[in-house]
Amino acid sequence: MREAKIERKTNETDISLSLNLDGDGVCDIDTGCGFLDHMLELVSAHSRFDLAVKCKGDTKVDYHHTVEDIGIAFGEAFKKALGDKGGICRYADVTIPMDESLVMCAVDISGRCYLLYDLILKQAKVGDFDTELVEEFFWGFCRKAEVTLDFIQLAGKNTHHIIECVFKAFARALRAAVKIDESLKGKVPSSKGAL
Repeated sequence: MREAKIERKTNETDISLSLNLDGDGVCDIDTGCGFLDHMLELVSAHSRFDLAVKCKGDTKVDYHHTVEDIGIAFGEAFKKALGDKGGICRYADVTIPMDESLVMCAVDISGRCYLLYDLILKQAKVGDFDTELVEEFFWGFCRKAEVTLDFIQLAGKNTHHIIECVFKAFARALRAAVKIDESLKGKVPSSKGAL
């Protein structure tokens, strides 16, 4: 079973997160940040991962610690659920449209952390959510998941649409990258023999 549960408690956040990579897209999200709840619901729906997230954070300050720490917890759970990564496809890329917006996401479950974040978000906020926190979420995820993740915005004007494209593309790319390639017969997809 490719599942993991993470409990992360700091002076800034208290997070419980569970992840099932072979789920049905069932989610139960309560982060204290409505926009992040919406984005994580999209991730679950489009990845088909079962995802439960509960967070009590210092949102009276702002959403920074909550968003970053949930990215960290999600990355930890993702790495743990993958185990030795035997048989996974490893690489994937997806391009997602939403109205005038178009975003490409490529992922390499490599054991190395890197984030290419080539987005132009013209609005500083969507509702009460600071749009610069999208990058913080993905840096947190990449560091703990040890993946290379690239986002390239090909078109877009509406900041909400662009961010939705980002999270949907992320979800679809992860779904494809963690899929089991039967031709590998359980082997790790690397010439080094390990990821």
